[in-house]
Amino acid sequence: MRYKSINPRFIVVFSVVLVAALLRLLPHWPNFTPIAAMALFAGTYFDRKQFAFAIPIAAMFISDLVIGLHANMPAVYMSFAITVLIGIAIRKKVNVGSVVLASFSSAVIFFLITNFFSWVASPYYPQTAAGLAECYVAGLMFFRDTANGLSFFMNDLLGTTFFSAAFYGAFYLVQMRFPVLDRSRF
Repeated sequence: MRYKSINPRFIVVFSVVLVAALLRLLPHWPNFTPIAAMALFAGTYFDRKQFAFAIPIAAMFISDLVIGLHANMPAVYMSFAITVLIGIAIRKKVNVGSVVLASFSSAVIFFLITNFFSWVASPYYPQTAAGLAECYVAGLMFFRDTANGLSFFMNDLLGTTFFSAAFYGAFYLVQMRFPVLDRSRF
């Protein structure tokens, strides 16, 4: 059969990715988005690795076309691809602990990569170890306005954890209700 990959499980996982991309378009605190959770979820539950990368990256790119493109996009997409790899890494042991650790790891990786890219591309920081440290400290403090959440990093960490709990938890419950979606039962 030509479309063997398109089955009920694929459709449910694809739908979660689509919903996550659409949620990104709604008003939210800066960086409190489902994007990293979408990448983790896709990495964990798409059976084929090419789908795990291509579908969420395409969804993110389409939403970026609506939101707007920016100079830091290579760093964002690189951290996004690493987050898909983290999702792939937890495939065999999906539980609360592994999802929380994956959520935390993806937020830290996003912070490290995007701030490193800002340091490299910005004339504001000297291209020294001290300049890099200054950039990371500034990144931790960036957007410390309680009307907009806690900070970019904390909003990312909380958003990724919240949406990961929602996506993984909902999928777990749906698998219990519809066993055809659960690969481990066969």
